[in-house]
Amino acid sequence: MAAAPQLPDLRQSRPPAWMPADVGDQMQFNRLERLRLFVLPGSGTAWRLAMIAAVMALLAATSAASAQDWPTRPMTLVVPFAAGGSSDAIARIVADGLRAELGQPVLVENVGGAGGMLGSSRIAKARPDGYQFVLGNAGTHAQNQSVYRKPLYNAATDFTPVGLVVDQTLLLLTRKDFPADDLRGFMTYAKANQDRLQFGSAGVGGSNHLGCLLLNAAIGIEVAHVPYRSGAQALQDMLAGRIDYQCASLPIAIPQVRAKAVKALATLSKTQTSSLPELATAQEQGLAGFDASGWYALFLPAGTPAEIVQKLNRALIATLQTPRIKDRLQDIGCDLFAPDRSTPQYLGGFLAAEIEKWARATKASGIQLE
Repeated sequence: MAAAPQLPDLRQSRPPAWMPADVGDQMQFNRLERLRLFVLPGSGTAWRLAMIAAVMALLAATSAASAQDWPTRPMTLVVPFAAGGSSDAIARIVADGLRAELGQPVLVENVGGAGGMLGSSRIAKARPDGYQFVLGNAGTHAQNQSVYRKPLYNAATDFTPVGLVVDQTLLLLTRKDFPADDLRGFMTYAKANQDRLQFGSAGVGGSNHLGCLLLNAAIGIEVAHVPYRSGAQALQDMLAGRIDYQCASLPIAIPQVRAKAVKALATLSKTQTSSLPELATAQEQGLAGFDASGWYALFLPAGTPAEIVQKLNRALIATLQTPRIKDRLQDIGCDLFAPDRSTPQYLGGFLAAEIEKWARATKASGIQLE
């Protein structure tokens, strides 16, 4: 029986170093595909298996080499909301730090729509090579899994967790002339005037929209919702008196609160925020167990090599420990997580618990969106 011919070592014919990685990888794949079509037809089973094994080994080696060298070109951090809001502000600060740590540009791209699901869905479907990742939050990766009848992705299986970024509560803000100065007064007035009130948000299904829906349900009111492209736009209309209240994130809320241009009536989490320590929580003001706290985290597509995940996580932790980055995040009202809460493993378990928590909350409130 004639010996099988020696397989060519395709690794010796890699694309030139100047060629972009994605183009080079495609050329390598095309070369393998042509060889497969040329050799396999009419060959024996043993030869077919040997050829398949060689191809698999080559692809594995190529993938390992790519992960080891990552990053070799600019990366994209997707913000699943319009520019000008809290997610955008946090992403641009973090991207600046990641650029310094990784030695490559990190471009911020705003892809808004569907409560943050459009931008997040893009990453869920992206090539898992580490060059695209998303700044997700409680709304995009926990709340929407039960609030929407048919979410665009499975947050637990379609992404690879990288690490928690910052913790950030929502505040109940009202226009300056709203006839209440605390949450108890707000509840009394809202129950009597719910047909005349309007609340704004950064868009249907976003965390501040869902936070207000949860608050309304806990109070026992139904109020008309006015969606905007960003939380900043909603705040501008509230300053102009066109809407009555919103559940706003700290970065856009703090400057207006400190300027006394709006009223801050409650912190919508179980604990007070270090940015406004004098502001009582909703729980302290009579809503037992109420918690609409927010968080932000980085996610890669599912299937991203572990080496890339670990590199990005280490860069994220180093970024958040850099004094100038910490100061900028704290200046816009963000609370930082302890380093032991910033690992991919911690985020994976944390996310599962958040999805379950919000599933219980939305079921109890009856909130459901199409």
